[in-house]
Amino acid sequence: MPDTTLVDLLEGNTRHVESLSKTHFDTVQSEQRPAVVSVCCSDSRVPQEGMWDVEEPGWLFTAGNIGNQVRECVGDTHVVSGDVLYPLRFTDTDVAVVVGHTGCGAVTAALRRTRSDDPKPLPAGVEVRVRSLLPVVESGLADDRVDPEADARLVDQLVEYNVDRQVEFLREDDSVPDSTSVLGFVYDFQGVYGESRGRCYLLNRDGETAPEALRAAVPERFEDRVRRLLE
Repeated sequence: MPDTTLVDLLEGNTRHVESLSKTHFDTVQSEQRPAVVSVCCSDSRVPQEGMWDVEEPGWLFTAGNIGNQVRECVGDTHVVSGDVLYPLRFTDTDVAVVVGHTGCGAVTAALRRTRSDDPKPLPAGVEVRVRSLLPVVESGLADDRVDPEADARLVDQLVEYNVDRQVEFLREDDSVPDSTSVLGFVYDFQGVYGESRGRCYLLNRDGETAPEALRAAVPERFEDRVRRLLE
């Protein structure tokens, strides 16, 4: 299997190279000025460039991690992750996008942690990411909008809550330029928000979460892309 996978990678890269024009990288040879930095959950089912149909280099700066988290802990202090902050401070990027996804395993793991006195041990690098989600999940469970008895799965409600909190973290951190616009989405490949699998649903725009206000902020043809489980 490893040898087969290696061949798959090399063949895939060959097709990639052959698909590019000779001028594909000309405008980004010496610098990058991406319009957007996308903070997405690390998941093989959630393609960062694919979900936005990005084919040109230099438009989307991608940062991914377990649970689409924008912060990391340095000592006893939470700071905005350098993967996210770098383009906002050094490449003139002025839009940050936080993308959660339905059925998120990281949120599920954090939820299980809150319900178990003897959780299954995880590798240290995974453990630190799950633990950093615990305060978010615990806060979500205490929020009146989160309803374990609702038709929507609890984990998907908490995915949405986590997106809102990550947007909030970016908007409140002094290291993020005031000019930065922060958007929150959920990528739905399980049909939780609608029948179209792979659609991104807008949840949050610079802290605004009211669906009617979000619909007013997008062209009419995209109003159906505004959906929330939590209101």
